[in-house]
Amino acid sequence: MYDMKTVSDKLEALLREKGVSVYEHCVSESEKQELNTEKADFNLFRTIFDNGVSVTVIQDGKKGAASGNDLSDAGLQKVVADALAGAASSIPDEANVIAEYQAPETFHAGPWDADMPRFYDALRAMMDTVEKEYPKVNLLQVIGDHTKHHVYYVNSNGTRFENFEGAYHMTLEMSGSDGEKNTGLDYTGISTHDLDTPLVDQGSIRAHLEATEKSLNSVSLPGKFEGTVVFTPDCLGYFLYMIASNYMMGGVIMEGTSQWLEKLGQQVVSDKITVTLKAQDDRIVDLSPFTNDGYKAEDVVAIEKGVLKAFLLNLYAAKKTGRPVTKNTSFAMVVENGDKTLDEIIASVDKGLIVGGFSGGEPGANGEFSGVAKNSFYVENGKVVGAVTETMINGNLETMFQNVIAVSKEQVCDGSTVLPYMACGGVVISGK
Repeated sequence: MYDMKTVSDKLEALLREKGVSVYEHCVSESEKQELNTEKADFNLFRTIFDNGVSVTVIQDGKKGAASGNDLSDAGLQKVVADALAGAASSIPDEANVIAEYQAPETFHAGPWDADMPRFYDALRAMMDTVEKEYPKVNLLQVIGDHTKHHVYYVNSNGTRFENFEGAYHMTLEMSGSDGEKNTGLDYTGISTHDLDTPLVDQGSIRAHLEATEKSLNSVSLPGKFEGTVVFTPDCLGYFLYMIASNYMMGGVIMEGTSQWLEKLGQQVVSDKITVTLKAQDDRIVDLSPFTNDGYKAEDVVAIEKGVLKAFLLNLYAAKKTGRPVTKNTSFAMVVENGDKTLDEIIASVDKGLIVGGFSGGEPGANGEFSGVAKNSFYVENGKVVGAVTETMINGNLETMFQNVIAVSKEQVCDGSTVLPYMACGGVVISGK
């Protein structure tokens, strides 16, 4: 593995030789040790190494950026040359700036050295549990890895960040079968530092296994109606990201198409919703200690009890709009839990769906969405009737999250986010 500081020093020397005074660069390396299984048998173990370098230069307001994976002297020279060529051909923009000075800091997170024998045992134990406790579930593929990243970031204002992080990851592909009955594919996964807790009990692994078995018994959905949708944590995260991209992120703020453009400090969704992007949280593995712009990451309260507290803007978008930059780009999202159990929420549903996934196009500028509810179950009179297929849901993002009926006490942490179940009313549900 390379000495990241030596590579960084070489880049700075090259940039100075070219007369560049405003720049930032990032050098990274990673090592992944991966175990693969197919149909419950381990069939592959490999180690993958990767390197990367990115350089951004700004000259007279003109910005150029380039990247590559060759950390040799020739490779570094090419990346610098490509960045300079990009700047020369670009249009000047006063918003092309770099982050101000941040105090140098080194960060460490997770197990740097992999314990692969123990991780193998944990994966084997998980598969044995599935075979014993979920006999109708077929684990088609299990991929487990330990990956460590070393990143060194520098900018010309004197910022120096170095990060060492290691984590275990597991992804599952599964389906259900019982005689002639079969389900479609389902996927789930976790990122973790924890090999003490059984892998099957982390994230939403058990929830997916149970849903896969239950999906073997499907029912026909009665026509079209307006009802309640209970989003699982996995699906809730997807919809909250749609909310962010439609109303809060840089593109829609710069373009002026966000319907929340003038609503900072105002109620935009239900007061049951509080969303924070975390910089540090013991429950979350996939954190970034500094942003893509070169700021030390901070906790960002995006929505507090339904009130819009912050837009999610990178440095360029902040400069273009005259708004504060968001010092968090990892989207390590935590949604505060509520006061009802999932069972209590389901018992309160007159007619609706538990939605485990969603497949649809991007919502319109007005927030209208439409798509297929995946891995979903019909609920009637407070009871789960059965799995449904070929079921559509549509509505308006803003209206739906204004009509929150309940948020669960339970939260699920998959290593990337901490999310509850959430029930929303006023969604149109369409069967065959």
